[in-house]
Amino acid sequence: MLKFIIPGGDERRIDHLVLDFNGTLAYDGTLIPGVAERLSQLATQLTIHVITADTFGSVAHEIDSLPCTLSIIPQESQDKAKSTYIEELGAATVAAIGNGRNDQLMLTAASLGIAVMHREGTAVRALLAADLVIPDILAALDLLLHPKRLIATLRN
Repeated sequence: MLKFIIPGGDERRIDHLVLDFNGTLAYDGTLIPGVAERLSQLATQLTIHVITADTFGSVAHEIDSLPCTLSIIPQESQDKAKSTYIEELGAATVAAIGNGRNDQLMLTAASLGIAVMHREGTAVRALLAADLVIPDILAALDLLLHPKRLIATLRN
């Protein structure tokens, strides 16, 4: 569990980290270097979930050694499936990271929504739904590994 207080804001308790795969954790179906190590570190504090339609059919192989739960969702209504997943976990205790238009509802539902910008780009709807916009997944995961950085960015 991560627990932090945002000055002028509120107290946050994060138990779950929900991540999109393609465009967020991976390029063209291949895990981005440095992600596995950070997820392994975060797994000592959070339950990690990867939710994806698995466009490239590689997610199971790419994350098989990682301490996370994999959920492969249908190609249709991905945005609603991701949002429902967050709600079922208990949205108030979820941080979510994504970049796609289909991540908009997930980023809105989560207690902490983080949009990342990679080579694939970031959908404007995801940007507008997020609490934070971060240049890449490594920096986003580092924020969770060092929560005082979150406090500095989110304070009122």
